[in-house]
Amino acid sequence: MLRIGVLGAGHLGKIHLRLLNEAEEYQLVGFYDPDATNAQKVSEEFGYTVFNTIEELIDAVDVVDIVTPTLSHYDCAVKALKKGKHIFIEKPITNTVEEAEELIKLANEMNVKAQVGHVERFNPAFVSAEPYCNNPMFIETHRLAEFNPRGTDVPVVLDLMIHDIDIVLHIVPSKVKNISASGVSVVSDSPDIANARIEFENGCVANLTASRISLKNMRKTRIFQKDAYITVDFLEKKTEVVRMKDVQGEIDDPYAMVLNLADNKQKQIYFENPDVHPSNAIKEELISLANAINKNHKTNVTLDDGYNALKVATQIVDCFKHTSSVLN
Repeated sequence: MLRIGVLGAGHLGKIHLRLLNEAEEYQLVGFYDPDATNAQKVSEEFGYTVFNTIEELIDAVDVVDIVTPTLSHYDCAVKALKKGKHIFIEKPITNTVEEAEELIKLANEMNVKAQVGHVERFNPAFVSAEPYCNNPMFIETHRLAEFNPRGTDVPVVLDLMIHDIDIVLHIVPSKVKNISASGVSVVSDSPDIANARIEFENGCVANLTASRISLKNMRKTRIFQKDAYITVDFLEKKTEVVRMKDVQGEIDDPYAMVLNLADNKQKQIYFENPDVHPSNAIKEELISLANAINKNHKTNVTLDDGYNALKVATQIVDCFKHTSSVLN
């Protein structure tokens, strides 16, 4: 059983603490939070051991779970990695691309496992859809959220869109060729609504929209590829696949949906609803790190994955500086 400690006991940190306390793969040693009042409150309410310093916690564990504000990700990770500890680090991996590069280098030098918290990879709807993704050529994502002051210290791209950036980079087998984007700041100092177009070398195009001032929540992705259309509802945990196959011979089913194409060709349309097995995505990602450590294989979401997502997100944010879309 791996001994693990959590850095940060905010909203998400408390979720991690609860799930790790339940997980058979880990022994939750305790946590550290710089807010002494909050740390004491969490300790008294849930019974978790609170450490006085980051260093004390790191020395007491095998794995460090970093659930602190993004600005502190790098410093916390460096302290853990230099002690030879495995790490789980919430998204975005770091505040800057340069910091992410340093973490990758250090993790490789120390020969430890590290995973980034791009939790949508473990969303059961995406897990059921992923086997059907085969060289997508057009992707459209909408990630809309009702306003919440938490997270408005960073652009909506780093707060919300980065989830979809990671998914897109994961399923498109090609390098990014070009990025264009625009953003609008409405209630905060950084963009609250953003749209980005990512073009890949293989011709695939991804159109991503994110908003944190919507009247309703939405987290949907539509994937178009040769003879298939896939929809993933990350919020409702639903997946639908529409596939087309060439018609060979006569069709016996009178209710079959058939498209008549040029040159007398026909394609039959099939609707599928892959089974979506209920699961807690956060718990699954934490368990996957334990499996990577115990079985000595690559983590499901590597530091390189986190770096790539952050790099694209940073390029999108940079596009805002070259547009006049931001309201004053």
